[in-house]
Amino acid sequence: MIRTRFAPSPTGYIHVGGIRTALFAFLVARNAGGKFVLRLEDTDKKREVEGSEAHIIRSLRALGIEYDEGPDIGGPFAPYRQSERLDNYKKWAEKLVAAGRAYADPYTPEEVQKLRADAEESGKPFRFRDHRPENPPVWDESQPLRLKSDPKDYAWHDAVMGNLLAGADSIDDFILIKSDGYPTYNFAHIIDDLEMEITHIIRGQEFIASTPNYLNLYEALEITPPIFATMPHILNETGNKKLGKRDGAKDVLEYFRDGFVQEAMVNFIASMGWNDGTEQEIFTIEELIAKFTLDRVGRSGARFDEKRLVWMNSQWIKKLDLDDLYARTLGKSQTLSDALNNFWGPAGQNASDDERRKVLTIIQDRLKTLADLPTLSEYFFTRPEPNWGMIDENKQLKKLTRDEQIELLKAAADKLGKLDAENWNAEELQNTLNELLIETDSKPPILFSLIRYALTWAPFSPGLPETMMLLGRDETLTRLAQS
Repeated sequence: MIRTRFAPSPTGYIHVGGIRTALFAFLVARNAGGKFVLRLEDTDKKREVEGSEAHIIRSLRALGIEYDEGPDIGGPFAPYRQSERLDNYKKWAEKLVAAGRAYADPYTPEEVQKLRADAEESGKPFRFRDHRPENPPVWDESQPLRLKSDPKDYAWHDAVMGNLLAGADSIDDFILIKSDGYPTYNFAHIIDDLEMEITHIIRGQEFIASTPNYLNLYEALEITPPIFATMPHILNETGNKKLGKRDGAKDVLEYFRDGFVQEAMVNFIASMGWNDGTEQEIFTIEELIAKFTLDRVGRSGARFDEKRLVWMNSQWIKKLDLDDLYARTLGKSQTLSDALNNFWGPAGQNASDDERRKVLTIIQDRLKTLADLPTLSEYFFTRPEPNWGMIDENKQLKKLTRDEQIELLKAAADKLGKLDAENWNAEELQNTLNELLIETDSKPPILFSLIRYALTWAPFSPGLPETMMLLGRDETLTRLAQS
């Protein structure tokens, strides 16, 4: 059975780079009918951030990345926190000591630093194996335990990167168990993957340099490595460097607070570095599971294009069932485990469900994110204050004098006022507006834009007939007259 894992450290929030690793591991497992495991690598207690475990779990569930085994749900290979598996690491460490493949490090941190400085001064690379003690002390767990490496050249196959090579110079005696009794990542993840029967290790490109050391340890432990699949970096928007927290990579949950929907986030993250070989861009999670294979993951870095994410989000908002979309605007999504934002503006939050749903019906196709909701809806619930500055910034409308603008609005009010309530429908309104174009010898970008501003005083809005229908005859005429 295919078994993959996501093994983050609880040291803060997860950004898109980490969540892509989780998503790809999830898709590999689901595509093969296998199992996806969440494991927390919490052995670096100095860097651990309180609340990170809950945040990691919430982030995965917000994206619909459901794991089969994990720290909060258990499983056949529990526990799934490394800090609760210390006896396992000690057992394997003692096997290495007994086989002569690990030794106690007798040096103090200051002595190691002196050795590094001496190597740097002489222009040589520092390798701990060049300073291996001749008669190391018996390991009593108070000193670091190091692997006694066997330097050699390595060639290995990566399911994404292809055939890779590394020379013996990349091999060194690295720490297995720290002096505080906790294992290093380099040791613990190999033991955990073995004991949890992980078949595929899917992780970031930064681990390639360490792989020769891992292969050396696999040999020392006499175990067969899993399949390696290395994900290329996610690059910043300009494509000139890796996207990281220091470069403004956001907590993945921030995107939900900013009005992005689950389907768009999953679709977008999956598309960074993977495609199915077609021109298709919009994928459901079911399609991703059915089509995802590691041989379609690219080897070069994938640029994080937020404009494309916004476009993809708008496409998904259009696809959502109105009931589902309405629930999400209230922060009560069917797909998230708990509430996020209520995206309606102040007036919208005081409106009735029926009023909000009517508005949502006509603005759904205009939403790029749920955070656009107040801009596209507040003017339906409360009469906005005129803002002539918006008209003065319009390239077409600013060519008219203020008197000319007001005359056009007066003509619109007079013309529309001849429509009675029974004929206040989309077809009659559009016909009336078209007649008004002829009568005023105007053009749609001028006349229709001017009327739209007078009714909404918003940068964008639905079509004029739909807007006027929802506002109603009396309110439409009142707003035109007040402008």
